[in-house]
Amino acid sequence: MSQYDILIIGSGPGGYVAAIRAAQLGLKVGVVERAHVGGICPNWGCIPAKALLRSAEIFHYIEHAADYGIKAEKPGVDIPAIVKRSRGIAQQMSQGVGFLLKKNKVDLIWGEATIAAPGKVKVKAIDGAPKGWLPAGDFEAKHIIVATGARPRVLPGLEPDKKLVWTYFESMVPEALPKRLLVVGSGAIGIEFASFYRALGSEVTVVEVMSQVMPVEDHEIADLAKKRFEKAGMKILLEAKVASLKKGANEVTATVELKDGSKQEIVADRVISAVGVVGNVENLGLEGLGVKIERGTIVTDGLGRTNVPGIYAIGDVAGPPMLAHKAEHEGTLCVEAIAGLHPHPMDKLQIPGCTYCHPQVASVGLTEKKAKEAGYELKIGRFPFIGNGKAVALGEPEGLVKTIFDAKTGRLLGAHLVGAEVTEMIQGFVVAMQLETTEEELMHTVFPHPTVSETMHESVLAAYGRAIHI
Repeated sequence: MSQYDILIIGSGPGGYVAAIRAAQLGLKVGVVERAHVGGICPNWGCIPAKALLRSAEIFHYIEHAADYGIKAEKPGVDIPAIVKRSRGIAQQMSQGVGFLLKKNKVDLIWGEATIAAPGKVKVKAIDGAPKGWLPAGDFEAKHIIVATGARPRVLPGLEPDKKLVWTYFESMVPEALPKRLLVVGSGAIGIEFASFYRALGSEVTVVEVMSQVMPVEDHEIADLAKKRFEKAGMKILLEAKVASLKKGANEVTATVELKDGSKQEIVADRVISAVGVVGNVENLGLEGLGVKIERGTIVTDGLGRTNVPGIYAIGDVAGPPMLAHKAEHEGTLCVEAIAGLHPHPMDKLQIPGCTYCHPQVASVGLTEKKAKEAGYELKIGRFPFIGNGKAVALGEPEGLVKTIFDAKTGRLLGAHLVGAEVTEMIQGFVVAMQLETTEEELMHTVFPHPTVSETMHESVLAAYGRAIHI
């Protein structure tokens, strides 16, 4: 029977990063996987989705080439080629994860894992083992980390059928562009696919049960994003829900109940159900071991420890925010704690969120509403992209950076951005929050010119009445 210091169930962003970090620390590590080397993110999530969105972005700019003095007549969309590119990138990423694990001498085990008892894992053999992976069997480990990820949430009446009603899996590999598309849910997954299909020409309707699009974002940023979505031709119904679906041969009629109680019928060729995800906690033996589970995810402390000694959980299966970078950092902290390095527990308020729609949205920390509810006296800065030379030169003058400070201490409480490439800018504010930077340090930081990042600096200045370019 093989024995490990750490055995990890799942090779997604949390699992493989934890495994590599553990190997760097000199621990003997094994990883069990049953389906996707690298997990959902590189195979069916973050990376291939961004490849699709990049294709949509390129098409968008070609359609608007005349705005830049370029002649490009009659551009077209080749859906099979777009999908092929995306799937090729996914395969490349998955192979890369396998290479990294082998490079770090992590044992790779193919099969379905069950925790038989603390320190004991049974792996059932299944088909599809990649070349060079170890066969299933019984294994022992001092520490077992559950990193099994999550899957799409299914609502009654919105059950996916892989033909008319899609999850993100089917949404990534369409055989053709649906003329009419209904997206249920306006979180990151829903709004990214809505943006992708709308950019390529689909008639898109988004139904959201909450009172704002992208409900976790700051209300001001979400409102600006909504205006841009609608300007692009997207129809958005807020405080609405799908009451029923009637399926035809190749179309769906959805009855949508609106805020005022009235009902509206929407006919669509395809429906994307994007109503969140749930943790993969089943069939792991957790219940029998007494591992605490709440709302479909495993309860942990800030270092991945469950209530059962020797059993840990990281990533999506350990609860929100369900983001790949959260999983990666959580995996590192968990392993370093096991190795006795005393890392700081994760502060979820310092985990950035990014949505790669058009326009992009990025945020970190408290929204204005949450900051007020927490009792802070606030100083809020806002700077629009129209006041930034680089944004105007790029043809991207519609955007906003919003910063929120504690008026008493100058502490940066939150930052919220909408506009071109803001997902590449948010990390500046994340670093600032991690270093406990105040407005004074940010004001005295020199930002390069001309860059869109100057909007970040101006937003800080604006919070204290010192903005220059507006």
